[in-house]
Amino acid sequence: MMATEETSTWNTLQRVILPSADQTDTISLYVDAGTASGIRLRENDELARTPKLPEEKLQMFSSGGREAHFEDLLTRSSMRVRSGEQISFGTYFNAFPASYWRRWTSVRDIRLVVKTNGSGTVSVYKSNARGSVQRVDGKHVEGAATSIFELSLKPFGDGGWYWFDLAASSQELLLESGQWEASDTGGQKGEVTIEITTMNKPDFCLNNARILAENPDVLTSVKEILIVDQGTLKVEDQEGFAEVKASLGGKLRVINQANLGGSGGFARGMYEAVENGSDYALLLDDDIVVEPESILRLRTFADHCRKPTIVGGHMFDLYNRSVLHTFGEVVDPYRIVPALPHADMDVRHDFSIANLRQTAWLHRRVDVDYNGWWMCLIPTKVIKEIGLSLPLFIKWDDAEYGLRAREAGIATVSLPGAAVWHVSWMDKDDLVGWQAYFHERNRLITTLIHSPYPKGGRVLRESVQSDVKHLVSMQYFTEHGRIEALRDILKGPEDLHNVLATKLPEINALKSQYSDAAVMDDVDDFPAPKLGRGPMGGTAVGMPSKKQIVPWGIKTVARQLIKAPGPESAERPQGFLAHRDNRWFRVAHYDSVVVSNAEGTGASWYQRDPKKLRSMLTEATRLHLQLFRDWEKLAEQYRAAVPEISSIDAWKKTFEAHSEDGS
Repeated sequence: MMATEETSTWNTLQRVILPSADQTDTISLYVDAGTASGIRLRENDELARTPKLPEEKLQMFSSGGREAHFEDLLTRSSMRVRSGEQISFGTYFNAFPASYWRRWTSVRDIRLVVKTNGSGTVSVYKSNARGSVQRVDGKHVEGAATSIFELSLKPFGDGGWYWFDLAASSQELLLESGQWEASDTGGQKGEVTIEITTMNKPDFCLNNARILAENPDVLTSVKEILIVDQGTLKVEDQEGFAEVKASLGGKLRVINQANLGGSGGFARGMYEAVENGSDYALLLDDDIVVEPESILRLRTFADHCRKPTIVGGHMFDLYNRSVLHTFGEVVDPYRIVPALPHADMDVRHDFSIANLRQTAWLHRRVDVDYNGWWMCLIPTKVIKEIGLSLPLFIKWDDAEYGLRAREAGIATVSLPGAAVWHVSWMDKDDLVGWQAYFHERNRLITTLIHSPYPKGGRVLRESVQSDVKHLVSMQYFTEHGRIEALRDILKGPEDLHNVLATKLPEINALKSQYSDAAVMDDVDDFPAPKLGRGPMGGTAVGMPSKKQIVPWGIKTVARQLIKAPGPESAERPQGFLAHRDNRWFRVAHYDSVVVSNAEGTGASWYQRDPKKLRSMLTEATRLHLQLFRDWEKLAEQYRAAVPEISSIDAWKKTFEAHSEDGS
């Protein structure tokens, strides 16, 4: 239904936004060229009711239309539609996520207001949870015009979006602005403390502070911008910092503290938001580029939620900016690992290949267990109720917090249309090296606290399997860290705050004992491999099947324990492996090999050592058996300790001990 007169006061829920001048590679996230038709679904199409088969998930769909002209994007809110062309705002950043507003807020009726100048048509569309596209309303416009469409959220119980298209007739059509509104209920707009935790990434931090300064509309809801600097390359020492700080009108504050990891930095942001009286703490990672409009959208959505709700943004690939990491994540309760909410969801969806209207699974509402702390808005009411982050340093702090909130009846929503660009997991490998300690320890802590299954379900079995994989891959430094994690788990939760600032230096001090921990910049820094075909006669080695895995493991471990490596393997590697080929079932056949790291910045020399394998495998087995025996007692200890170790008072003592100014 279309209205022409305003009869009450309206609040803006979401504004049309367009990419900034330096973001030409993100245009597909904001506007689409071409018609409004989406993927075609028959009424008897089983894909509408059941998950796609793996081979069908590989099928790519082209938008079928030309990409919008970047030169037609006039400002962050206005653009030109050329004569005879059509532009759709059924995109990630500009479609309205109706099902999320329907599920989590009390809003049931909205309106779309589109201001145009020129000759053409404004058409409104919606989708359902199956991804079917339906036309809702439309209007022909001439000259300066304001088109208002009244819309209901009632049909969006399981999924679906609203959006609009513009079509220019014989003359060009200018979009001056567009926004989705709801009737003003008189509710108070919350204040946000934005907190960025950083460790030696001052350029990223300064860039995001500059982005915020260039978008003053966003700052109206921001009480304070807080940078918790835990590095040695200080943000305050960067060229241009003083100018950026001045442009933020006194809202920017930097806290310098010892390196307490992500959990220590984010907990500081939570603490400060409670202390300064903010309604929300918005946690941001440091190695990101933020879409500033996302801050308004998260706060506005949280303001309208029926009860306090954690609201997070999505993550796009910083180096491939049209690629979405995931649309939402849950924790598999039997394995305690992140998982996708439903079977037909794709990881790393590329909107430049398949747009929103053509991708059926993007129209289903995704309900999550947690949102990554690359961008996550947490009400201070929630922080006061369930505490701050656990003192885990890094890894699993965000997932554990989401699970803790869920047990307290507090939901987490990953809100479409709010996002950052972040370095992709594809460009990292944090399961090896110093981070392996935190992965192992913190996953087990999360399992002890939250697993509903006896002995933690499958977690202990998978932990043993990971030990074997690292050991047969000659990753002895990594395994040393995992063994230390098991030892520390068995000590109980009392020392978690005490070791927060010391554990990483302890782990890094072990690097000198292991050749696989030494990273060289260039493969030419290593001896050249001897000419030959390498292990297995140079043939490719595939992953063992499920039936083969146990006998393969026994045979491989036995060979590495019994057969001594050739004397030449300590002098020259048998070959080089690119990171993508560094798989446990392939590396296990070498006695000595140089492998590159995920970042492409260096390489390490893996050398087989039967003595290390024997001692580490024995110790890991002993610790896992002890953990299995003591599981129930430890679970009770960790669960009982959560209120204390996550409390404001406990964290306050840690901050006082590790802040550079003592405050």
